[in-house]
Amino acid sequence: MRHRIRAAFVVVGLVAGVTVVAQSGPPHVDITWMSMANLHYQIGDLGVVTDGYISRIPEDAFFGGPSGLANTRQAFRPDVAAVTSVLAALGGPPRVTLLLTGHSHWDHSFDTATWSRLTEAPIIGSRTTCFQVQAEDIPGGRCRVVEGTEVITVGPGVTMSVVRWNHSGDPDRNPEQHNPVELSNVPQRDAAGGLRAGVVEDFPNGGGSRGFLFVVRGPRGPFSWFQQSSASAVDLDVPIVIDGVDHGAPIDNLQAALDQTGLDQVDLWIGTGGLGVARLVVPVIRPKAYLPIHWDGLWDPFEDGLTRPFAGGALEAYLREAGVELVVPGQFMDQWRLDATGIQPRNNEAMQQALGFTDLR
Repeated sequence: MRHRIRAAFVVVGLVAGVTVVAQSGPPHVDITWMSMANLHYQIGDLGVVTDGYISRIPEDAFFGGPSGLANTRQAFRPDVAAVTSVLAALGGPPRVTLLLTGHSHWDHSFDTATWSRLTEAPIIGSRTTCFQVQAEDIPGGRCRVVEGTEVITVGPGVTMSVVRWNHSGDPDRNPEQHNPVELSNVPQRDAAGGLRAGVVEDFPNGGGSRGFLFVVRGPRGPFSWFQQSSASAVDLDVPIVIDGVDHGAPIDNLQAALDQTGLDQVDLWIGTGGLGVARLVVPVIRPKAYLPIHWDGLWDPFEDGLTRPFAGGALEAYLREAGVELVVPGQFMDQWRLDATGIQPRNNEAMQQALGFTDLR
């Protein structure tokens, strides 16, 4: 199966007017929110992990810059045992056949090489992500760099459009975290095999971030979702320029992806950014439902489970007025099924019990 997924890395349309040959895909996707921006999509035989940060680097390891995240006091290595336990709960290596990184900060891509080593799954992400995994001895050919505009067939009847996106924050307030930056070469591990997780060290954001628009041509009709792991309302309409290359304004890139795919709305938006971002994104994608991610903090150990409830506030009120269903996670490893009829919660207690979360609600 893994060879079939690799062979499916085919660009099927980079310009308007390209016809995508329809092929019947799976009837649904099972979506598991693992924590933070970490998700697992099971789309038939295709198992996708996005970001997948299970290790936890402590808050007091970071210092510097307005964000306090510029540098680290020491290098760190991934928590392989923790990633292995989550992989086992998901069903083992056959359930992870593709890895995505929305961007390349430590809280998104620090464990990507570990996931790939355990599963041999290929990776799609920024140039920075590909350099990071090469630093941990993952072959360069296993990681595909995407810049945005790519439309990739990732499985039978399943296409994924890559949308060049921005990162949260503000160029005036926390430029080291917000501004689009790529690594220029493979970072070097220290004598103990660790990397520096600071955002001006080995883990810059990777040129802003990447959003992913999935379309599945199911037997009962198509269904779709857009997922982004960070966003800033401050410059969502400002072009991302790196090394003199204009990658377009994120909100325009999203509209272009919809136009290219033939969509005028999506069934589900999975994302973050709060009310300011929602006011810009919702009118474009007109989602039927919204699943918030990356609101649960950066520092609590994964094994402690979710320690705080989601607080929607003004965002929840806005979504209600816009007619968007709010889908709220209650615990790590909560799961939903999305198909042509909409989204429904699923009982995922077996997976949560395997990780010790069933008694934490």
